Amino acid sequence: MARYTGPKTKKARALGEPIYGFDKAFEKKKYGPGQHGNSRRRKQKSDYSLQLKEKQKAKFTYGLLERQFRNLFDKASRKSGVTGHLLLQFLESRLDNVVFRMGIAPTRRAARQLVSHKHIVLNGVVTNIPSCHVRPGDVVAVRGKSQGMQVVKDSVNAKGNAGKFGWIEFTPEKMEGKFMGYPERDQIPENINEQLIVELYSK
Repeated sequence: MARYTGPKTKKARALGEPIYGFDKAFEKKKYGPGQHGNSRRRKQKSDYSLQLKEKQKAKFTYGLLERQFRNLFDKASRKSGVTGHLLLQFLESRLDNVVFRMGIAPTRRAARQLVSHKHIVLNGVVTNIPSCHVRPGDVVAVRGKSQGMQVVKDSVNAKGNAGKFGWIEFTPEKMEGKFMGYPERDQIPENINEQLIVELYSK
């Protein structure tokens, strides 16, 4: 399936957020890309432009395609509760995102690759579907023969995510974690205004 594989810094500058993590190039140029740099006076953005930008930010942050994102929004809108909050909870409970949050992979892209290449086990079963929905109580672990991979060991040692996210329990020694429950909005660190996304799709 197609994925965005273009320049990450350029996309982050266009969206105004370091959506792929800390980026030295982004820190130097925190304005939109283009040959005129930051000198051109920017027009005031319309409501639609702000809403679209917020949706794109969420979509690229979690690595979804347009149809996947829309389907997830439709699923959230059908459930009782705050649609925007439910949408973020569904995004956070994707298997690739849970692997990233546990610190097994340094980025969501790397987490997606680990899942796709069958290095991740969900409830004792090898799972290679990054969009797989993880439910409260599910156990996510690195496959036995994959625990010696240097990229996994480096990420686990560097991230130190044990206890960092309240909805996840992770044991670095076992390279195993449990998805305790869906996070509350104030627990999700991503700088996304989900209400703008709801307004965009409600037009």
